[in-house]
Amino acid sequence: MSETASGPVQDDSESAFDVFSRRCPSRETLEHVTGRWGGLTLGALHESGARFNELRRRVDGVSEKMLSQTLHALERDGLVHREAQLANPPRVDYGLTPLGSQVAERLMDLIELVEGRMPEVVEARSRYDATHGA
Repeated sequence: MSETASGPVQDDSESAFDVFSRRCPSRETLEHVTGRWGGLTLGALHESGARFNELRRRVDGVSEKMLSQTLHALERDGLVHREAQLANPPRVDYGLTPLGSQVAERLMDLIELVEGRMPEVVEARSRYDATHGA
């Protein structure tokens, strides 16, 4: 990727984006996907679409403000679709776009790996804490 004074410029090569470059826009999307609330929100939507309050209950610990900011960022990145229903009371549904589904699928593989290997992680933490005085 070449750069101008206004920022990165995509060229025609296969690897036009490089997340390791600080100015690459893919870094921001990776942060949205792998951040605590983004990853959990994508994981929750991977199961099925949901309304805002359903998501807030599923993603335990997220505030309304953080969930709203997360959904806006993921929608802007093209990973989440927001659909306002004409109903009384108003209803807004969130779901994954095709790209969001692909990202969430890979994220769920990582989540399942981490959850499945937690006994090893807990043991490693205990060993570390015992030798480092934590």
